[in-house]
Amino acid sequence: MASINLPSRQELALMAVTLFWGGTFLIVHVALRHCGPLFFVGLRFMTAGLAGSAIFHRALRRTSLAEAGAGMAVGITIWAGYTLQSYGLQTISSSRSAFLTALYVPIVPLLQWIVLHRPPRLMNWVGIGLAFCGLVLLAGTGATQGRFGRGEWATMLCAVSVAAEIVLISRCATLGDSRRITVVQLLVAGLLALLAMPVAGEHLPAFSWIWVAGSMGLGMGSMLVQLVMNWAQKAISPTRATIIYAGEPVWGGVVGRMAGDPLPVTSVVGACCIVAGVLASEIRLPARLKPRK
Repeated sequence: MASINLPSRQELALMAVTLFWGGTFLIVHVALRHCGPLFFVGLRFMTAGLAGSAIFHRALRRTSLAEAGAGMAVGITIWAGYTLQSYGLQTISSSRSAFLTALYVPIVPLLQWIVLHRPPRLMNWVGIGLAFCGLVLLAGTGATQGRFGRGEWATMLCAVSVAAEIVLISRCATLGDSRRITVVQLLVAGLLALLAMPVAGEHLPAFSWIWVAGSMGLGMGSMLVQLVMNWAQKAISPTRATIIYAGEPVWGGVVGRMAGDPLPVTSVVGACCIVAGVLASEIRLPARLKPRK
């Protein structure tokens, strides 16, 4: 008979990560009215990296080349993903962005298959399909209307970067200490964003407590989130982690509803699909018995 396993500590931790992600959209949306995307991403992750350096300064003294390389690889994908999504949100709606970013859900198992040589199980594919359908419903009908411009292409590249980040974390998290890898990737993401400002023609914004509070608060949260991801994905496959991360827009819809945004029926159905996808991925089908000779 098929069985359902209860969530592990690592899976519960990743569910908490999606709760944090779902609540950050409103903060980022407001902060970007007062500063550019590269500046905000750079300040956010430099804050996270410096805070991690202060907390884990003793452990950082023993950073190996493998840990530094792993942190740099993941840091590049973090910088690319957050920067591209912020750039896209300047020209497209949030629903359109949510739909296109959700493309990372089917991309991750393909990358996992190619990079890690781990083919997903049948119920993983079922869970991915349900989660992706739920993301499409949560994005709303506005996600599929209108022309395809620079903002859409940037957000599609963001989805590829997010998928690469999830797969790389699973690949690199086992190469050393999660604390050292986390600090390196945060510093790399923040530094790349700040260095890219003059290249993109972005200038320093006028002082505002809004972007100060938003970047500092999200910076501390990002440090904890990346630390949890590096720890949890040592024991969880990229495919399973992706299905859990697909719950992000569910929490985003809850936060938006609390802020006064309407919650249409399609969003409720989409949330149910994502929950069903998480449960379906936990089902273990019985192995086929070989016939006796």
